Amino acid sequence: MARPITDKDRQAVKRLHAKGTSRNDIARAIKRSPSTVSKIANAFDPPLTFDRAPQVEAATAVRKADLAARRAQFAERLQDVAEREADKLSAPTLYWEWGGKDHEYAEKWATEPIPADRRAIMGVIATAVDRSLKLVPPRDDAGAESRSVIGDLIAGLTADYAARHGGPPPEPEEPEAADDDAS
Repeated sequence: MARPITDKDRQAVKRLHAKGTSRNDIARAIKRSPSTVSKIANAFDPPLTFDRAPQVEAATAVRKADLAARRAQFAERLQDVAEREADKLSAPTLYWEWGGKDHEYAEKWATEPIPADRRAIMGVIATAVDRSLKLVPPRDDAGAESRSVIGDLIAGLTADYAARHGGPPPEPEEPEAADDDAS
């Protein structure tokens, strides 16, 4: 048989509810079931409610803001990775191997990475930049700034090419138009 609800239970529920205690915490505090606490709360005029939607909404907003800040920090780390890798594109590179019948170690310094390694570095850069942009997409109002960053990147690559090859990169050739009148 269920234990009857006492005035002491009612006073405890009212007091704890006023403090903002949740229904389940009240039930634990007065050693009653959550459904009994709900019955007691509904008996008051007006009934006591345990609606926590505003607190949950506020907590969710805070959590989303925290996650956005963490994503922004991680996007910065990915941009740092991309920049470090970009520095390797024209840096002296050590190549080494074990080989020969005596399994000897040999190494050689190159003025810059070989094309296959440059392609791999570019893949790392592209992945890091792509992921950072997915974590924190550029805002629409930053279009001009994004274009200037791309312009700066192209200018830097052009200057790097000129420094290494003694002149500007060749202009791309236009593909020849197909002659429709030819028979």
